[in-house]
Amino acid sequence: MDSIGFFFFFLSPFLFCTSSASPPNFVLLFADDLGFGDLGCYGHPSSLTPNLDRMAAGGLRFTDFYCTSPVCSPSRASLLTGRYQTRSGVYPGVFYPGSRGGLPLNETTIAEVLKPVGYATAAIGKWHLGVGANGMFLPTRQGFDHYLGIPYSHDMGPCQNLTCFPPDIKCFGFCHLDTVTVPLMHNEVIKQQPVNFLELERAYSDFATDFIATSAKNKQPFFIYYPSHHTHYPQYAGVEAAGRTLRGRFGDSLFEFDNTIGNLLTTLEKTGVINNTLIFFTSDNGPSLMRMSRGGCSGPLKCGKGTTYEGGMREPAIAFWPGTIRPGVTHEMASTLDILPTIAGLAGAKLPQVMLDGVDMTDILINQGKGKRETIMFYPTDPSEMYGLFALRLGKYKAHFYTRGATHSGTTPDQDCPVCAVLKAHDPPLLFDLEADPSEHYPLQLFGKPDLQAVLQQIIQVKEKFEASMVFGESQISKGVDTDLEPCCNPQCSPKPGCCRC
Repeated sequence: MDSIGFFFFFLSPFLFCTSSASPPNFVLLFADDLGFGDLGCYGHPSSLTPNLDRMAAGGLRFTDFYCTSPVCSPSRASLLTGRYQTRSGVYPGVFYPGSRGGLPLNETTIAEVLKPVGYATAAIGKWHLGVGANGMFLPTRQGFDHYLGIPYSHDMGPCQNLTCFPPDIKCFGFCHLDTVTVPLMHNEVIKQQPVNFLELERAYSDFATDFIATSAKNKQPFFIYYPSHHTHYPQYAGVEAAGRTLRGRFGDSLFEFDNTIGNLLTTLEKTGVINNTLIFFTSDNGPSLMRMSRGGCSGPLKCGKGTTYEGGMREPAIAFWPGTIRPGVTHEMASTLDILPTIAGLAGAKLPQVMLDGVDMTDILINQGKGKRETIMFYPTDPSEMYGLFALRLGKYKAHFYTRGATHSGTTPDQDCPVCAVLKAHDPPLLFDLEADPSEHYPLQLFGKPDLQAVLQQIIQVKEKFEASMVFGESQISKGVDTDLEPCCNPQCSPKPGCCRC
């Protein structure tokens, strides 16, 4: 490439705000309970993910990308707001169908950042940031023009008699009993209860592709947020994916998600907007190892969902933007927190006037350059001011101040992972070199190592400064549950919850 062409290749992504070029579109794909080692492009030998593999081959694959919580709701809150869940109050644990709280309406989501600069916005799939009285916390109240999905986790309703695979294979397990069956909502109206799992992914795919086609026809920039239910328990798949992989039910579920991603890519190509669209893929937290072969794989990383070990919070991540992002692999640290400021910068939108924890990672994406992020903070599922951070990564070093296992990481041979591995304080903290030992097997010996002692002291100072600046928001999840708030398509029926069917 000649020097002039080289210059314009790297300059072009930054011209959106200074020329008449159309602002870029954004497609944000968010898997559920997917582990670092679950994709073919991350080394899994029997996963069938041709479209994600295509994105990884033609885009940028991250090796050191993190979520902010090892469970669903807090992780989603941070992704959409660019702020730690402790600030928004989305802790401890997750929301339930009848939760009184939700993502506070004074928090600004990516959709709300993009609306003032003319974007059409749609959310599809698992919301899990509250429903509330009269649907006050649904996506349509948080900046999204359109929504089709289940407003919480699809296991949060009785499922033992529901069909998860054709022709009539029942869902594995019982899921949550004594609550309403899982509803499918369009905007704020229940369209189906219980949801038909065999047809659900096709409905999502059609909804998303129609939204892309309409936006492209109207020449309106768009933002799609697709938090998938795949590959959370209980896995499900329709006729196009069931029985198609070597990996069993988990593999079929993942393949169905990958098929939808392929449909989105095809639609972006057919409508002529793929070269002006950033597609970003990652996951909310690590794999649910308690489900064994039905629960995902953390690859070389330690433990999984529910823990602050690497397997609980380091995620696969892929950025794909033909003509703008060059194929490659980056070892720069990045986080779901960084997605909001990155999208805002690329769209020419204003950042919220609040304390943001994310940084713009455009230079990583466009130039495969150095990232602005120097640290990763690890909060447990139940963060508190008393304990603060459980762990902190600074550069290649990670220090564990507290460790604890989790129910979701049970069944593994590693005795640090299951719930019986109770809370343990470490003084001095356990220190790991994650470049040499990403599996966190070998704590570094500090005695007689002044260089490592200096690193640990720097980590402690960063931790103290961060915790001193953290203002915990009122816990939304601690507001409790009211069964009258559970979504019911026939709210006057009796007896509940069994009568809520339509």
